[in-house]
Amino acid sequence: MTRRRPVVAIDGPVGAGKSTVARALARALGFAYVNTGAMYRAVAIAARAAGIDPDGAAREAELERLLERIRIGFDGERITLDGRDVSAEIGDPAIGDLASRLSTIAAVRARMRDLQRAAGRDGGVVMEGRDIGTAIFPDAEVKFFLTADVNVRARRRHAELAARGATATFDEVREQLLERDRRDRERALAPLRAAADAIEIDSTGSGVEAVVERMRGRIAESTRAA
Repeated sequence: MTRRRPVVAIDGPVGAGKSTVARALARALGFAYVNTGAMYRAVAIAARAAGIDPDGAAREAELERLLERIRIGFDGERITLDGRDVSAEIGDPAIGDLASRLSTIAAVRARMRDLQRAAGRDGGVVMEGRDIGTAIFPDAEVKFFLTADVNVRARRRHAELAARGATATFDEVREQLLERDRRDRERALAPLRAAADAIEIDSTGSGVEAVVERMRGRIAESTRAA
């Protein structure tokens, strides 16, 4: 399929700066921005409200029924669930943990895959997550894998949570982050990894603007080459 404008895929672990960088890059390019992690978190909000046990024997059937009836969408950079803005709720650490657990379930991944492919089908989108360049858009014109030192990622995440009023310590956040990394990398369905043709960027010592400019340069190179 030939797209008039490219799909830009940004994958990487928690705390690497994907959301901040992807949002800024999309603005700079005039592209749409899709945060796929927010979509999984919206499912987690709905699953928690429905009382679905992510470890229960009936979870697959319950989640399939849930996914058939809920509506997840984007209004600019806001994420909506059945028309309600849930952008603030998805920052809850408990929702993030539940979303990570639900992301290992086939029914959830299949539904999210379909929604994400529909959102980026025509190109002109910056999509960030953990399996965009490997499973959702393996044909993306430009793929990045963004990472950073684990302590830097933990500090970023700790500061983000503290700003929302969370009381978790740095050590607790670091351990939670490492557990998320392990879960994401070891899951059987679309594990977190860099695509073979992804451009790897370590954001440890770089600011957002520097990372965005580097990405814009590589996108320009890819466009010229095409």
